[in-house]
Amino acid sequence: MGIFDFRRQEGSSKRKISPNTTSMENLPAALGSKGLINKHEFVRVIIQCLYSFGYKISASCLESESGISYKSADFDLLESQILSGDWDKCIDTVNKIKDVKDDTRSSVLFLVFKQCFLEYLNRGDDSLALAVLQKQVPNLQMSKETVHKLAYNILALKKERDLGKLDEDIVCEMRKRLVMELEKQLPPPIVLPERRLEHLVETSVTAQIDSCMHHNSPDAVSLYEDHCCGRDQIPTETVQILTDHSNEVWFVQFSNNGEYLASSSSDCTAIIWKLMDNDKLTMKHTLRSHQNPVSFVAWSPDDTKLLTCGNMEVLKLWDVETGTCKHTFGDHGFTVSSFAWFPDSKRIVCGSSDPEKGICMWDCDGNEMKAWRGMRMPKVLDLAVTSDGENLISVLSDKEIWILNLRTNDEKKILEEHSITSLSVSVDSKFFIVNLNSQEIHLRDVAGKWEKPLKYTGHKQNKYVIRSCFGGLNSMFIASGSENTQVYIWNRRSSTPIEVLSGHSMTVNSVSWNPKRPQMLASASDDHTIRIWGPNANH
Repeated sequence: MGIFDFRRQEGSSKRKISPNTTSMENLPAALGSKGLINKHEFVRVIIQCLYSFGYKISASCLESESGISYKSADFDLLESQILSGDWDKCIDTVNKIKDVKDDTRSSVLFLVFKQCFLEYLNRGDDSLALAVLQKQVPNLQMSKETVHKLAYNILALKKERDLGKLDEDIVCEMRKRLVMELEKQLPPPIVLPERRLEHLVETSVTAQIDSCMHHNSPDAVSLYEDHCCGRDQIPTETVQILTDHSNEVWFVQFSNNGEYLASSSSDCTAIIWKLMDNDKLTMKHTLRSHQNPVSFVAWSPDDTKLLTCGNMEVLKLWDVETGTCKHTFGDHGFTVSSFAWFPDSKRIVCGSSDPEKGICMWDCDGNEMKAWRGMRMPKVLDLAVTSDGENLISVLSDKEIWILNLRTNDEKKILEEHSITSLSVSVDSKFFIVNLNSQEIHLRDVAGKWEKPLKYTGHKQNKYVIRSCFGGLNSMFIASGSENTQVYIWNRRSSTPIEVLSGHSMTVNSVSWNPKRPQMLASASDDHTIRIWGPNANH
């Protein structure tokens, strides 16, 4: 077949897996206890892996001993024709390869014609090059724009590189790159997907990790045995009790770097705790300035500043290193119900339980930069800014969730059937959870693609504000306080708790998982204490 004799295989849009190597049994042996692994395919994948690791002698020996070639007969022939520059036979081979979809065959031929065109130009055969561009490329399933772009780029390349002066080494290298491109285009079994064995093993390891409800360690998973973590990966044992607050502890939160913990209490103080080298917390500062109980706190993303909110009171900004109050936001006419930092640590956003106040954005000096107010903005119960700064998520009027994309101003609204008491966003900005007074926690995606939330139950919540959090390795766990004095932990894949922690004697209001130490959890309770939880050494 000549170069201008382009044709397409009949029925090539259908694909079926069939052997393409030269030495193979009629009925390939099956491996594994369930007979699910094709022996020929398995050996071929092993040979590919050996070549990719640079073990060329071992790979060649395995090919010789097994009679199985890493490359299919079709691709081996195609490669030799490309490297020798036999373009007529190369195109004929592409057209004869079975079980290739038309669009894939067109893409492969397009790349071949491109190389062919360049080489004709390189050796001065302008008429042949023009014939390829005018008569062959347009027959492919390519848009006119693609063909015109090809012509423009190649002609520009000819002018820039002076293709007539390309030596054989450069042409040889271009042919090798073409072979690599075709390996990516052609389907199996003609070629194998890149690093196939590594992908299969990684998929198996990932599946074992995903099925492990207690997986909470960054250590590498061994291939020598099936993976299964024990309870010792989860913080289930009290390792320290902090008793410096003189009244109910309403909120706790670890800093983003995991080196500090902040707590707030109805004793009108907040405390900054420092995590020492022995994993014990010691008091760094007691923050005294609020006249009312301190509802909650928030660390700036760079952990140099801390915000504290007095119950039905003002918002205060503290320097973490010195423990001094740097600024007071609002006044007694602005009742702060919630607040959050922007990723730059220079802006904060505050919500008010007063509908007339709405949501305000301030800089660290208290200058209002933006506000969301009006009839569409009812009272704000809680809010958060995703760590990428893309979205502002707010809880409005008990049951409504408002998601505002700060870049596009797109809005989404979600209605819950029961009252929402708190909101928490995952570190990767993809998910958020809300606690409901129906004794459920709902997990939703920020993008709004899920039709229904994932639900978690088991804890007790009827009357009080209970706060939950993401945590553990890759934020794969959810922890929550409870009105029955216990702490509950769920794997995100399971709606029932995997652990229930006992130790507090009154309602547990808030929990916080250390973002840098996946096996450290803090809980705050009405019993005036903060408990630090770690793995049970006996397990």
